[in-house]
Amino acid sequence: MNEVITGLIQDGIFAALAALGFAAISNPPRRAYIWCAVIAAAGHSLRFSLMQWAHFHIVAASFCAALLIGLLAVLLAPRIKVPAETELYPALLPMIPGIYAYKTFAAIVMCMHYSGEQDFQHYFYLFASNGLTTFFILMAMVLGATIPMFAFQRLSFQATRQL
Repeated sequence: MNEVITGLIQDGIFAALAALGFAAISNPPRRAYIWCAVIAAAGHSLRFSLMQWAHFHIVAASFCAALLIGLLAVLLAPRIKVPAETELYPALLPMIPGIYAYKTFAAIVMCMHYSGEQDFQHYFYLFASNGLTTFFILMAMVLGATIPMFAFQRLSFQATRQL
């Protein structure tokens, strides 16, 4: 049990560090940096928890995590006085399925490399499986992040206005 808690904390810390890096290249106000990190840690830790403890598929867990990230970004935006997108995008980026995208690309290269039918079918299967997983994770993240922005549209677009 202690290893699971340690893994959860590590996951949150690494997601927060990645979000800080992504936030740095998008140049938000300084007050938004810490919130990008906190939101990313919360979302990524939720995805980790759902996958480890509740045995969710990565697509469903990514949707739930993106929903949490979107909700936190929209709710915290007026407090920080920045648009919700300023916190949302850097917090989402650590959840991009890079390993699945890499495996998709590697599999299509191997499809072109091998001419035997059995090898081609194997690598095409890997290409399709990893490619579809990448696609559905990305779509789940987009849907999960945008639902709170549309659900709380009035709050979302008031963040930078004088109240």
